[in-house]
Amino acid sequence: MTTQIIVFLVLGALAGGFINGLAGMGTALFALGFFLIILDPVAAVALVALMSVVSSLQGLWVVRNAIAARPGRLLRFLAPGILGVPLGIALLSYIDAQTLRYAIAVMLIAYGGYFGFRSALPAFERSVPRLDAGIGFIGGILGGTAAMSGALPAIWLSLRPWPKSETRAVLQPYNFALLMLTAGILWTQGGYADLTWTMIGLVLGTSLVAAQIGVQVYSRLSDDRFRRILILTTLALGTGVLISELI
Repeated sequence: MTTQIIVFLVLGALAGGFINGLAGMGTALFALGFFLIILDPVAAVALVALMSVVSSLQGLWVVRNAIAARPGRLLRFLAPGILGVPLGIALLSYIDAQTLRYAIAVMLIAYGGYFGFRSALPAFERSVPRLDAGIGFIGGILGGTAAMSGALPAIWLSLRPWPKSETRAVLQPYNFALLMLTAGILWTQGGYADLTWTMIGLVLGTSLVAAQIGVQVYSRLSDDRFRRILILTTLALGTGVLISELI
């Protein structure tokens, strides 16, 4: 590997790992920009998916008790989400994925920009299991069609005034499972053929260190500050997607 490749791999792994440890999502947004400079799109996405899965393990461990306390809540997001992924992939033949990504990006920017800087955070307290399941299902479809499975769940969960551990106990394993499914599909399709074990090892090792730093920052946040960071992350996600599509 050249020095340039090593630098961009490390920078992408640091950025993606840190945001994963901090917010439990957003790895692809912060890492892909670096990886796409040196890798073809399929290899870059495959590497990000694998990195997201591995770096999420620390975040999952942090909220393991919250996950165990409410497994039903997680499953009503996760099970429909998994079902939605293959449907989203099947819809690729009928939907313009680029237009869909534009629409999602605008929605994320509008939501994150409006609520991210307000003094009062949005709050929806009523229990709505069917709506939760619908959000999880649509998130899976968006993952299959536009590689943005976490966008809608992130918006929805940031509306819920839950303790940060409960929010993360849904968002982190949801993204973990869907990205693991994505990584598995890419593996069977030869998505990792152009990556060396040295590249993979460098990225995974660096992202694990960065994720640990992110987890330490997360542990010092209040519930409200975590919700605000989650909202601002949706703003950053939408902005990043819009810029990447325009470029």
